[in-house]
Amino acid sequence: MQYFPAALQDLADQFGRLPGIGGKTAQRLAFYVLGLPDDEAQAFADAILTAKRSVHTCPVCQNLTDREICPICSDDLRDQGLICVVADPKDVIAMERSREFSGVYHVLHGVISPLNHVTQDDIRIKELLQRVASGEVREVIMATNPDTEGEATAMYISRLLRPMEVKVTRLAYGVPVGSQLEYADEITLSRALEGRQEI
Repeated sequence: MQYFPAALQDLADQFGRLPGIGGKTAQRLAFYVLGLPDDEAQAFADAILTAKRSVHTCPVCQNLTDREICPICSDDLRDQGLICVVADPKDVIAMERSREFSGVYHVLHGVISPLNHVTQDDIRIKELLQRVASGEVREVIMATNPDTEGEATAMYISRLLRPMEVKVTRLAYGVPVGSQLEYADEITLSRALEGRQEI
């Protein structure tokens, strides 16, 4: 038995296809959109279509942009010889919030994950190698997540970069600020000790 009109069910099904959205949340979103005034619903639909048409990857760093070259790559004040490699565009936002990094980025759009059938050919490693081969890059900072896939991706890329005589570094990580040592696992404490700094 069909409980909702077909168009409403189709809308809920579309919301349900989004990552992290379950069936009940999808239904709530569908009902919310259905309750919007026509002009707001049209603005919502237009925003989706406009973003889909205008946003693309930057040909230099592979980050998302609506310009020919993204604002970071085209900024003359950024250090073009220092590349921070991240897995996703949202990681660029996280790094930029720190206001500490003055170099440029390279977005892989994923990490190597054999369990999810993602290989090195499925992410933007080739484009990174081409940038480094230009000879203008002096350091590549690997800023993938400190999980199994992120570590494997960082190690794989560092091996590919080794013959190019570029410095490859990894973000330091360890005990987070505000946490307690008794709750830290052995690997976290080990990395924190390795990355200790003089004060």
